[in-house]
Amino acid sequence: MIKTNLTPDTDQQVRTNSINRASRLLFRIGSFVLFWCLVFGFWCLSPIFFSALGGRIPTGSITSPLAHPGHGNTGKMLKVTTREEDGITHVFVHNLEAADVTATFSIQLSNLKGSTNFPYTATFAGNQTVEAFTFTPIDPKLPWNYSYTDTFTIGSLTAVHDDSYAYLLPYAPGKTFRVTQGYHGSFSHTGPDEFAIDWKMPVGTPVHAARGGLVVKSKDDSDIGGPDRKYESCANCILIQHDDGTIGIYAHLKAGGNRVKVGDKVNAGDFIGLSGNTGFTSGPHLHFSVFKTASGRERVSLPVKFRTADSPSLTIASGESYRAGSIEVQQAGKNPSLAGSVSNGKHKQDAAEQPKPEQPSQNTGSAGGLPSGN
Repeated sequence: MIKTNLTPDTDQQVRTNSINRASRLLFRIGSFVLFWCLVFGFWCLSPIFFSALGGRIPTGSITSPLAHPGHGNTGKMLKVTTREEDGITHVFVHNLEAADVTATFSIQLSNLKGSTNFPYTATFAGNQTVEAFTFTPIDPKLPWNYSYTDTFTIGSLTAVHDDSYAYLLPYAPGKTFRVTQGYHGSFSHTGPDEFAIDWKMPVGTPVHAARGGLVVKSKDDSDIGGPDRKYESCANCILIQHDDGTIGIYAHLKAGGNRVKVGDKVNAGDFIGLSGNTGFTSGPHLHFSVFKTASGRERVSLPVKFRTADSPSLTIASGESYRAGSIEVQQAGKNPSLAGSVSNGKHKQDAAEQPKPEQPSQNTGSAGGLPSGN
């Protein structure tokens, strides 16, 4: 009889299979560890590698400023680009607006020296590209890096208001309207709007330029408004930059009612649009103020005086009614035109030709944030 014993061979095969499985597992673990060591090692050494090429690629973020007239928080006002030459990083600001824009840059630097101190605030002229500042490595042999945030708003930091100027009332000659909220109004004229004025007027009332200048914003695509701050970004407006750098804003205008566009030059007294009830408002009225910037995040309104039918220069008071006098043409830049006309070539409209006021209506739409009113 022949006896066959398979136990030793079977045990050997089991041991061999176990060893093979263990080897494969160790190989996979080793490969996984090696892969992540290489990745981690490259990340640690990359600053040195990029330093030889001019430094680590910078990162940046754009911080939207608080909503208020001219912030344009629905679109970008500035574009920031960089260029490296001979180890120096040049930072350029491209102003995409027709108006002056003030920006504040907060920078975090590592092994870099800036050409100016930070935070850095400056005003950039409309539709212009300029070099704002530069970065230079402190030790060119070591890695460097930077990150930044910027805030920006329409308006000039360097504007100096001409306090001798008497503004026209922003409506047609002979018309009378009551001021429902003046300087320091408790309802909403505080902070950046402390020197704003609200005139109560029916929707569709012709609005006239209180002072000549360059139209830098003209928005009339919104048709919504109400007594709630959720409507702050829904007010139509016209912004006019004056020759002293300040900006006048006409807010809460009627949808589709603007008669000027960006780039137009207007004179004091020109018919520019129709009043409305859009944005954060408790009723149809015209909001007007003159402002400049304090930083890329803040603006300040300025007290101004007006010329009326009864006075050559006075401060408007809440609760009072004022009649507009006859228009004496006040030139805008070097392109004077007849009172009541728009210097972009639009035909003059006298009071008889201007649209008749409409009854108040509820509206719907959206756009940049604007001041409140009553």
